[in-house]
Amino acid sequence: MNPARVVGYFKVFARVYVRRRIGVFFSLVFPVILILLFGAIYSSSGSEKVSVYVQNLDHGSNASEAFVRALNSTGALSVTTVPASAGNLSAWLTAHGDTDGIVIPDGFEAALANRTPIAVTIYSDPADAGDSGVVEGAVTGVVNGFNLAEAGAGPVLSATEQNVGVATYSTIDYLVPGLISFSILTSPMFAITNVAAQMKKDHLFRQLSLTPLTRGEWLLASILWFLVMVAVSTFLMLGIGRAAFGADVSLTWLSLPFLLVGPVIFVSIGLISGIVSKGPESAAVVGNLITFPMMFLSGTFFPVDLFPTYLQEFAHLLPLYYVVEGLDNTMIFGNTSAALVDLAIVVGLAVVFFALAVALFRWREE
Repeated sequence: MNPARVVGYFKVFARVYVRRRIGVFFSLVFPVILILLFGAIYSSSGSEKVSVYVQNLDHGSNASEAFVRALNSTGALSVTTVPASAGNLSAWLTAHGDTDGIVIPDGFEAALANRTPIAVTIYSDPADAGDSGVVEGAVTGVVNGFNLAEAGAGPVLSATEQNVGVATYSTIDYLVPGLISFSILTSPMFAITNVAAQMKKDHLFRQLSLTPLTRGEWLLASILWFLVMVAVSTFLMLGIGRAAFGADVSLTWLSLPFLLVGPVIFVSIGLISGIVSKGPESAAVVGNLITFPMMFLSGTFFPVDLFPTYLQEFAHLLPLYYVVEGLDNTMIFGNTSAALVDLAIVVGLAVVFFALAVALFRWREE
């Protein structure tokens, strides 16, 4: 290895890469768009109260008014009263384009006083399971509280909620490592596949064989460039996540090996895809067939635990899965032992794919 030649080709590769704007887009711009988009979605998720319309048919009795106040005090609902004169609440909701409503029946207070069973009616839209679930949960909690009070009993058992990982956990905290992993994947795969296929088509590899530059130096310079891209993207993700959405994640010493070894895997896979393809068009197809399943099934955007069992088993075969899991374990959970297992797998995969890329990579085609 000649450091001067590596640095020289690194500069050439950087200039070519920057001129191909698609590479810069997927390396830096696209991840920024994603974190702004998902950050805006997740930062507002669960922060707004669900609007619910309450019709009190018990003529403003003390018990029914207390029930409405209890609904308001849950913090999950924004209660708007609908007069009894509005008629059937279901029809009223449909006419006004609303979905969530509660009817307190006539005789509510008397039934409580006589301990006679009586039911509060909840109207909801099955197509909006999120808001409907919030309404149902809030009403159930209030109903349980009223039943407890009528039984003359005080609370005995309670539950407190704690977050897994960082103390100020939010969804954006889990999203940042996923998007860093996304950049580790897409930055090399969408670029080196096309570059290798195009250079092969234009016989540039054959011309490079006439220079002092070796295949190892070419590959090392390419890997170094993508390490720079991953570093820039990582700091962008962390900076935007922290500044714009209050993400509480940071790099650790154990997360750095994933940022260094991860690009080696996908530069090697991208090079293999480019050199085994007949041209840039077929290389793009091969690259997409490899990239998109890993992009969506490795836990970058959605937890793998939510997948069906067969998809979870498939996800465990994807190299990116162990990069995502490793960064989660180091940046969020602080699980060193699990992270070391992930790192061992990532290093093993890097060695295998790098060796395969070197074996298949030739200056001149046979």
